[in-house]
Amino acid sequence: MELSVGELAARSGVRVSALHFFERQGLITSRRTAGNQRRYRRDALRRVAFIRIAQRVGIPLKEVRAVLALLPDSRTPTREDWARVSRCWQEELDRRMRHLEQLRSDFTGCVGCGCMSIDRCPLINPNDELGRQGPGPRRLI
Repeated sequence: MELSVGELAARSGVRVSALHFFERQGLITSRRTAGNQRRYRRDALRRVAFIRIAQRVGIPLKEVRAVLALLPDSRTPTREDWARVSRCWQEELDRRMRHLEQLRSDFTGCVGCGCMSIDRCPLINPNDELGRQGPGPRRLI
């Protein structure tokens, strides 16, 4: 069974323009009908869901494309295929979760601290890292 771009958009909850973008980026593929309309394989639904989940956790589309390239093109990916590609990000996601937990812990310690010093604040400027980067505005988190 194949889906039109409108059907894929409706079923995935993703705008048609986003699907076209994903296709231009090589994240999903379609075939064209004689009338030049896009037709997507049904497994594009899972690919779109995978892309959206990756976006929600901040994984760049370049990395998503590299991982999706590990999936078979000649058949619908199996549960094992999806589990294999999902493991590619396990270590990175674990690292991010540890970082977020540390930020939460640091923030809890900062509430009511009253230090009011960006030079010494362990949450915003640990070990005065911003000072070593030179004058001017810096990315804080």
